[in-house]
Amino acid sequence: MMRETLVFGPIHSRRLGSSLGINLLPERGKLCNFDCIYCECGWNEDGRDDRRLPTAAELRETLRAKLLDCQASGTPIDSITFSGDGEPTLNPEFPEMIDVTLSLRDEFFPAAKVSVLSNATRIGQEKVFQALRKVDNPILKIDAATTELARRINRPVGEYDLDAVVANLRRFEGNFVLQTMFLRCPEFDSTAAENVEGWLRIVRELRPREVMVYTVDRETPMKGIGKVTPEEMADIVRPLVEEGCKIQIRG
Repeated sequence: MMRETLVFGPIHSRRLGSSLGINLLPERGKLCNFDCIYCECGWNEDGRDDRRLPTAAELRETLRAKLLDCQASGTPIDSITFSGDGEPTLNPEFPEMIDVTLSLRDEFFPAAKVSVLSNATRIGQEKVFQALRKVDNPILKIDAATTELARRINRPVGEYDLDAVVANLRRFEGNFVLQTMFLRCPEFDSTAAENVEGWLRIVRELRPREVMVYTVDRETPMKGIGKVTPEEMADIVRPLVEEGCKIQIRG
């Protein structure tokens, strides 16, 4: 199980290059409104040892110190990435933390992108939506074409309605990155034709500026999950590529 400090890295990201991570969640625990079967942070129930959330003031101090160190050592930073141990938008100071990060990015590494990895469940909240509109890369997740399959893959805590998520994503008017995990296990296969056809319809409706498709890369909390090959994912997205959609495939 991964457990990250408030600011960590930079690490090499297969999607974002040299990425300095920001974890707005407990440093010794996990806080998420999804409990994904593939999550590299483990199950939610295994991360309850810590519930303390960092503040915007703490982020300002910690991030400034880290950026100063990276600048002094010549360490490159391609992306400052909100990820960490769960869903970053659950931190009540998330909008303020975006403003802090953008300000410090502009001061120390103006060429770096600010990216947020989110499950898109809280974009119906206006402050969260507006904060995500400010960043370079709002990377928002849809892993399934139906609510029923999303419940099996993402195991949302509380209510989850895929149609509502899609409706909220329309407000980005395509200015976001859609991220989708493809996987298979004995109970289902997200590369099955019915799911792929529904997913393609969603992508065409939302018209994101980029689509990231990927598969499991680390140990998963649910056993028996199988990877999907890059070739299989290329077949899935080929119609979108032919229609001019920008696609990134990570096997």
